[in-house]
Amino acid sequence: MNKNPFDLNNKTILVTGSTAGIGKAIALGCSNMGANVIVTGRNLSRLEETFSDLQLEKNNKYILADLLNDEDLDNLVEELPVLDGIVFNAGIVKTVPVSFIKKQQIQEVFDVNFTSSVILIQKILRKKKIIKGGAVCFISSVASNYVNLGNSIYSASKGAVNSFTKALALELAPKNIRVNAILPGFIETKILENSGIDKEAISKHLDNYPMGKFGKPEDIANAAVFLMSDASQWITGSLITVDGGYSIK
Repeated sequence: MNKNPFDLNNKTILVTGSTAGIGKAIALGCSNMGANVIVTGRNLSRLEETFSDLQLEKNNKYILADLLNDEDLDNLVEELPVLDGIVFNAGIVKTVPVSFIKKQQIQEVFDVNFTSSVILIQKILRKKKIIKGGAVCFISSVASNYVNLGNSIYSASKGAVNSFTKALALELAPKNIRVNAILPGFIETKILENSGIDKEAISKHLDNYPMGKFGKPEDIANAAVFLMSDASQWITGSLITVDGGYSIK
């Protein structure tokens, strides 16, 4: 009997920013497809909650780490087994008009959305903690190409993720390590509660979605599961849009 190419059994996958929202959905999605899942985040109680929801019979693990802390990053990499896949999901949204931008805000958004992932994958590669034939996925955003007022820093940080994805894919292709990014449209998660985005503006934004609905974390999780699976073995350097038709309107 042929193996199901979407099956993640015997694969070990790291998911960053996996304590809530898209990251938690990705961790659960990978677990439900049979993967051993390693979850990491900086909130212990939420990390333990995600961990407890994973398939119990698997070799799962949680590692408390702040990806902005160099010591935590080093400890995280040391604790990792050799991985089959990595999903870089940690991210923040900060809405501020350009005329009010402060250097600290630029640094904060880029550190979380871009720099922390770059440094982490660098350390993982140097320690040879991902197999040849493995998969890497970054969670970017359609905001990198379709901008909104006040979102300049966020959009720029995700644009950097897109460019890095392609460059890393080219660099790792000789090792048969696939590198792709998912560009979600508007996903209903708790990250929006502290984003500064007005509820009325969110409601109006729904008119931009031909399908008449925003996405759910599971919609992105399903795409991430595909990119972690052997079903995507000939896909690399791709920016995969999952946005309910937002970018075609």
